[in-house]
Amino acid sequence: MTYLDAPSTALVLIDLQKGILAMQTEPHDAMDVFVTGRDLARQFRTAGAPVVLVNVAWADDFADMPTGLTDRPSQRPEGGLPAEWSELAEGLEEPGDLLITKHQWGAFTGTELDLQLRRRGIRTIVLAGIATNFGVESTARHAWELGYNVVIVEDGCTSSNAELHTMVIEHVFPRIARVTRAEEIKLV
Repeated sequence: MTYLDAPSTALVLIDLQKGILAMQTEPHDAMDVFVTGRDLARQFRTAGAPVVLVNVAWADDFADMPTGLTDRPSQRPEGGLPAEWSELAEGLEEPGDLLITKHQWGAFTGTELDLQLRRRGIRTIVLAGIATNFGVESTARHAWELGYNVVIVEDGCTSSNAELHTMVIEHVFPRIARVTRAEEIKLV
């Protein structure tokens, strides 16, 4: 079991939004990850622990998307993304949840996530979402660098392919976090 202090722990769910949940994912199906995140959110709310819902969004012309030179730049659909692409999945958000919109992979840079967590006395964050090796990993690395204790929910994360997910779960996260499964998390 992974016992966590409810008053100083927050759940941070990454990119459980309509456009991303529609993608093919491995090793866990995106909708299974959504259900795991939704159920964890209920557990955290019941315990009085904060739930943070993070989505990613960009302007129609992608003017607010990172622009650094890369070998494989992100695809930018002509005319922007579909209207509902960045909307959180139905049934996820409840009153009192903290909502953070990011414009890059990680949830800390350029947002008020750190401020909101610190003002609430949060020392530990439980992370889940899509994709393991993009948004979740970027957020976990930054959280660790900021001094947070990080817990990764393995069955609450997934990626575009199983190999990428497994590599991060087995080789990156154990160096910066504790890795567990949803059923192992107990708030006290």
